[in-house]
Amino acid sequence: MDSTADPPQEQPENPNAADDSSPENDMVLSSVPSETPLLDLHLQNSPEDYQSLPKGTPSEPLVLDSLDDSSEPVPENPIDEPLQDRDPVAPCPAEPGPPTRKRRRRKKFFTEFNGNTSLSKNRRSDVAKDCDSEALIAISVGFPVDSLTEEEIEANVVSTIGGSEQANYIVVRNHILARWRTNVSVWLTHDNSLQSIRLEHKGLVASAYRFLLEHGYINFGLAPAIKEAKLRSFDGVEKGNVIIVGAGLAGLVAARQLVFMGFKVVVLEGRTRPGGRVKTKKMQGDGVVAAADLGGSVLTGINGNPLGVLARQLGLPLHKVRDICPLYLPDGKAVNSEIDSGIEVSFNKLLERVCKLRQAMIEEVKSVDVSLGTALEAFRRSYKVAEDPQERMLLNWHLANLEYANATLMSNLSMAYWDQDDPYEMGGDHCFIPGGNERFVRALAEDLPIFYGRTVEGIKYGTDGVLVYANGQEFYGDMVLCTVPLGVLKKGSIEFVPELPQRKKDAIHKLGFGLLNKVAMLFPYNFWGGNIDTFGHLTEDLSMRGEFFLFYSYSSVSGGPLLVALVAGDAAIRFEMMSPVESVRRVLDILKGIYHPKGIAVPDPVQAVCTRWGKDHFTYGSYSYVAVGSSGDDYDILSESVGDGRVFFAGEATSKQYPATMHGAFLSGMREAANILRVAKRRFSLSVDDKTKSIVEENDDLNTLFEKPDMAFGSFSALFDPRLMNDLDSSSLLRVKFGGSVVESSSFYLYALVSKKQVVELSQVEGDENRIRMLNHNFGVSLVGRKGLSSDDAKSLMSNIKLVRSNLSEVDNSMQRKGSFHDSLENNKTSC
Repeated sequence: MDSTADPPQEQPENPNAADDSSPENDMVLSSVPSETPLLDLHLQNSPEDYQSLPKGTPSEPLVLDSLDDSSEPVPENPIDEPLQDRDPVAPCPAEPGPPTRKRRRRKKFFTEFNGNTSLSKNRRSDVAKDCDSEALIAISVGFPVDSLTEEEIEANVVSTIGGSEQANYIVVRNHILARWRTNVSVWLTHDNSLQSIRLEHKGLVASAYRFLLEHGYINFGLAPAIKEAKLRSFDGVEKGNVIIVGAGLAGLVAARQLVFMGFKVVVLEGRTRPGGRVKTKKMQGDGVVAAADLGGSVLTGINGNPLGVLARQLGLPLHKVRDICPLYLPDGKAVNSEIDSGIEVSFNKLLERVCKLRQAMIEEVKSVDVSLGTALEAFRRSYKVAEDPQERMLLNWHLANLEYANATLMSNLSMAYWDQDDPYEMGGDHCFIPGGNERFVRALAEDLPIFYGRTVEGIKYGTDGVLVYANGQEFYGDMVLCTVPLGVLKKGSIEFVPELPQRKKDAIHKLGFGLLNKVAMLFPYNFWGGNIDTFGHLTEDLSMRGEFFLFYSYSSVSGGPLLVALVAGDAAIRFEMMSPVESVRRVLDILKGIYHPKGIAVPDPVQAVCTRWGKDHFTYGSYSYVAVGSSGDDYDILSESVGDGRVFFAGEATSKQYPATMHGAFLSGMREAANILRVAKRRFSLSVDDKTKSIVEENDDLNTLFEKPDMAFGSFSALFDPRLMNDLDSSSLLRVKFGGSVVESSSFYLYALVSKKQVVELSQVEGDENRIRMLNHNFGVSLVGRKGLSSDDAKSLMSNIKLVRSNLSEVDNSMQRKGSFHDSLENNKTSC
């Protein structure tokens, strides 16, 4: 932000605001009056955007200044509304005027379902009832009623598509899935899956169980029994090395699943924390504490949602986001309920007319697409909707809500496909997690080999593996999973060698990546009441309709009196050019306009944080949307692997069914773990050839040699040339272990050929980070994978070490045999 935008220093000095815009630093501002509500994605600024503290700033500001603060444990506070309490809550008694209308907090506003099969209404037996209830669970998870998914077909779960075998498989699959969902804290074994199923279907049980396990539909999550089991390979067979770029939800989930599948995994993360666009910030001051979700915040639909499973496993009582959302005019008065109802009906009718129009356009001229905003405005004018000033403000509020759901302006959305994911929307309530979503992140990241501060600049891939370049280091693996946000791919921050296929580049270009920002404010007390979770504010300025248009109350789940104001649409873009002080002041003006006429004083916030996701170079935005000229197919294209199964992609922007959601990112990580396993089986399991065998044997030989290294320090160990032990210039084989000792199965080894003198110098340096830096910068040596040790010098050194050690072993064995013979003679003498 420009310094010219800084507010004058004579402004109030008690509020504190933080501009959460830089991965390294959060801006601290003291002397900012109140603050605003929440958003659903986070952005961050660069250090140069931060302002200096105004005069009068306390020596110990009450605002947390570092993004690393998000890694501190967040307070666990009880919530007021458990999920079981689903009764609508009446409006706050202090609300003037008629009762408020219920507003569903959905991502979209209308849906076209294409031929959904309904379940039979005639229940003939208890078995039929059980089958139907199990089918409903499968449907909630995303399985079709009476057919296989593409994943199941690809996995060859049945020998013939269609027919009785497929029908029986679906019943078995649904039963296993439902059985685990009844108790998600216990590992469901294959033998337990066989219970209640006739032995004649044993083969189908094995097929369904294997598919559900490998694709992450059962036995996933954070329950102690499951978490422990996931930290080791389920079959003990090593399947290769995978480098994961990004420690967001997709990367973390994939890493845990891949470790369980028998892969060596390393995660490279540019930030100093895990979570990516899921960030919970601890806010505190004046005796109050709260956990604010600055990024992904709401579980959008709890039925079948894997994050709901995690919440059950952690014992978190979900808080339903209540539907009541009162709206207020610019002067602070409550909106007339009749006018509100009329405009809401008109708004939905406009969307329905656009729906009919696009159907006709798609059928007649398949290539035509216009923006949703253009179509809606044309119908609004044609039908003379919302011509009254107050009605127009109400309509603009609904449009702002739609821009919030899609993280972009109406003018950017594809009229034809903007809501293509609606048929797959998770059912059930929208919920908050007490203490914030970072509770999931911390648990998922635990014990994984994650390297923070590793910004990936390049990915090189070929027939023999991949090389990932990050901060001057090279990481070699068999495959790489790229989980960076679409905004990073659009920016071209990562160079792919060779370039990505044109099809993939076109999808990256066509799909949209939007922006949503938040102002999170912690107050000394709750002045807005506890009977509502959301309330809205209207504005007369059409271009700023998304500025602080919606407020979320987090008092029930954050642990303190926390409000979050959302900034959507065009306002979200302008917001990033505004100083945090000015942003908070504008939010306070709105709140005072609403509550002062009621005789309720609005205090200054104890702390405030403004997000800047557009300026965050790890995201460059908030989440994806279907832009004009794009379609849901582009999500599928973005998810495709390249390089003959060397480079894979995950993240919400690769999920056609669940884009722009946390569960979409989660499920994409599971999806790609299964895809990586499938490719590895094809590439390695099929290789019963001598080449693969020799690679395995070589790895085993090398591991055996390093069981007794000649020198070991930190994560480094070295083998010296046994023929030249006194020569400091002789060659040595250096091995570096990546990954904590807690997860041995995910340890990742890289190697280098160096001199004995260099090994000694490395051993005298403190800390593995400094040793790697010396290795790279001082010695000019890059670490490589096992396959990188293909030079003649490396092969000769390993052969010499093996030969000498083999000879020594034979001598030792011979001496032992002689000793045993001598002992037996002595024993015989004694007995005689």
